Amino acid sequence: MRNVARFRHALIAALLGGTLALTGCTPTVHVEPAANAADPKCAQIMIALPDKVAGFEKRETDSQATAAWGDPSKVVLRCGVPEPGPTTDRCVGVNGVDWIIEEGKKNWTLTTYGRNPATEVLINPDNVASSTVLVDVSGAVDQIPQDEKCLNARDIELPND
Repeated sequence: MRNVARFRHALIAALLGGTLALTGCTPTVHVEPAANAADPKCAQIMIALPDKVAGFEKRETDSQATAAWGDPSKVVLRCGVPEPGPTTDRCVGVNGVDWIIEEGKKNWTLTTYGRNPATEVLINPDNVASSTVLVDVSGAVDQIPQDEKCLNARDIELPND
């Protein structure tokens, strides 16, 4: 019995040490999870996300249905945000996905329209172009079917590099 306990402690120590060694180079990004992050549809998006967005490498996050790219983070994604209702805010269609664009003083919030649950992407437009980010993540976000379209959206079909 004593040998089993020692083995368990050694195994736990080895696993923790390995985890710390793997995450030591790039710290995990803290991202607040969205209210509906546990929605199974979010898992489909997370699996389909690219390793690079706008040229930035994907990083590990500490919350379900979240992603971040760049070090420090230049792009942050959260799936499971509440679906926005009708709006007069600017809306663009990128590769079949409608996005509401809210321009803040420092950061912009890009939220899918007509998809439940919705996905939001946060960027600082001084660091990254919104069009590049939307092209890179729209293929993954398209995993959730769209039931409504923005009335004022202009579809932009851009190549997926």
